[in-house]
Amino acid sequence: MGFKFCSITSGSSGNCIYIGTPKVNILVDAGISGTKVQAGLEKIGVNPASLHGILITHEHIDHIKGVGILSRRFDLPLLATAKTWEAMEAMGKVLGKIAPHNKVVIEKDKDFILKDLVIHPYPIPHDAADPVGYTFVHSNKKISIATDLGHVNDQIKDNIRESNLILLESNHDIDMLINGSYPYYLKRRILSNFGHLCNEAAGKILAEVFHDKLEAVILGHLSKENNYPQLALNSVKKQLLSAGIEQDGRFELTVAKREDVSEFFSL
Repeated sequence: MGFKFCSITSGSSGNCIYIGTPKVNILVDAGISGTKVQAGLEKIGVNPASLHGILITHEHIDHIKGVGILSRRFDLPLLATAKTWEAMEAMGKVLGKIAPHNKVVIEKDKDFILKDLVIHPYPIPHDAADPVGYTFVHSNKKISIATDLGHVNDQIKDNIRESNLILLESNHDIDMLINGSYPYYLKRRILSNFGHLCNEAAGKILAEVFHDKLEAVILGHLSKENNYPQLALNSVKKQLLSAGIEQDGRFELTVAKREDVSEFFSL
């Protein structure tokens, strides 16, 4: 039970994920204030000073708002692809000054190891400079993060297959989005192949990658205006049932909280 996962926040107003092993504590993104990140970590008993770094998926503000201050406050490495680094640095004050030794460049589809954790960044379709998802392997257990997906392709499926825990985007209900108050350009962006994944698509990908050793699926990055937790759950369960998969009792299916710490998982 040494592989740990917790969503600190998840949604368009800020994303931050904690992953831990007996030797490593890391964050994936910090799109909220440094103070809020620290408060979230303290809720789950993790000392922010024990962090080993922050992995960055892409440069959008809801994923990097707090990474600069946390890096400076705790001398933390920030790990991102070269193009994401360029995009973040072009945003000026959002990132702020990062110590040279904390600027770490990673490559898509190239594994790297942090003590007892194997990390794999993989490309995702989203309207950012060079966005990635991540998979993590520790002691024969696998955790995958797959959010900010405009659509699902075979590469995403191949990367998240055989996972024991998946954080999967279930951003919006299509009818709510189309009939909602968002301006036309924003609706087009969200519905595009480089926008966000709807509930139905989340259910379909989950049905395709389902296996008997899947322990937990957390639906994340829900829209505040175009979705709600029970609708996301019901839509995903419907897709699973249509594929002949009864979720009840086989694995835990839950929704990440938008503004607060979610359930703490140990694998």
